[in-house]
Amino acid sequence: MKAIFLGIIASMFFSLTFILNRSMELDGGSWYWSSSLRFFFMVPLLWCIVWLRGGIKPLFLQMKKQPLYWVIWSFFGFVLFYAPITFAASFGPGWLVAGTWQITIVAGLLLSPLFYERSQIGSEKRNVRQTIPFRSLWPSLIILVGVAFIQFQQSEHMPVSILLLSIIPIIVAAFSYPLGNRKMLEHLGGKIDTFQRVLGMTLATLPFWFVIASIGFIQEGLPNSGQVLQSFMVAIFSGVIATVLFFWSTDLVRESPQKLAAVEATQSGAVMFALIGEILLLSARLPSSWSLIGLGLIIMGMLIHSFMSIGLKSPKVKNATNHGNETKLS
Repeated sequence: MKAIFLGIIASMFFSLTFILNRSMELDGGSWYWSSSLRFFFMVPLLWCIVWLRGGIKPLFLQMKKQPLYWVIWSFFGFVLFYAPITFAASFGPGWLVAGTWQITIVAGLLLSPLFYERSQIGSEKRNVRQTIPFRSLWPSLIILVGVAFIQFQQSEHMPVSILLLSIIPIIVAAFSYPLGNRKMLEHLGGKIDTFQRVLGMTLATLPFWFVIASIGFIQEGLPNSGQVLQSFMVAIFSGVIATVLFFWSTDLVRESPQKLAAVEATQSGAVMFALIGEILLLSARLPSSWSLIGLGLIIMGMLIHSFMSIGLKSPKVKNATNHGNETKLS
């Protein structure tokens, strides 16, 4: 339950990303700056935290071992996650972006076969390829149905072109975020803490953010003071607090695909928080009856995930056969 609780709190802070990104877009800010400024601000914030905890040197030692691995999967986990989200904010309201983002719940489950877990086989432990945890799939589908209800009445008044420009980038982000996060989890295996991992992934993606910021400068000029301030807020609340809480929660359950799916499902809470935030801060329309039904389904799916995760143990492996260097379930 600790991991579930941390995931829900993380989703509350994550929701500020969708609200503030939309706010910056409505104020005329460029998505190039909205995306890159967040990570520029994250570096000094995270550096101070990791330095005070004495973790800078161990982090660099880990990054030095396989720098290309860090760059590739940090690119998936951060650049292909956040750049599409800020781009989508240019074409759709925060609730639509946050709602579509919930595809990541199912994406995380479908990506399971790309990863391995340590399992006891006879008298020794071996790496076994994970399977899709179908037991965790149906509660996630309930959440997605709830998201569809939330978007149904509001999205029917939007042009198809705007829907596609706000949805397709988020689908890319929805698969990239769990892919990058889990690849780093699998690679590090608890060798460094969450703060170090987030800082390392941020540093590994800085060249990409400099390129994006340069394009923003050439096309739009320097960001205005309002966008800088709001980007700083996103860096603190979403980039540092939410990301660290979410990565911490996934780190706690990294040995269990079922529990990991439950934690990733807590991010559906961002839809509710974003909807409430846009009503209070951006004067968005009140939820319709369809939206209220959707909120109920999202809460139901989250509760089912939470109860299913209680008492789950890492799956035991039986009847395993070894095929070359890879152990598979038979």
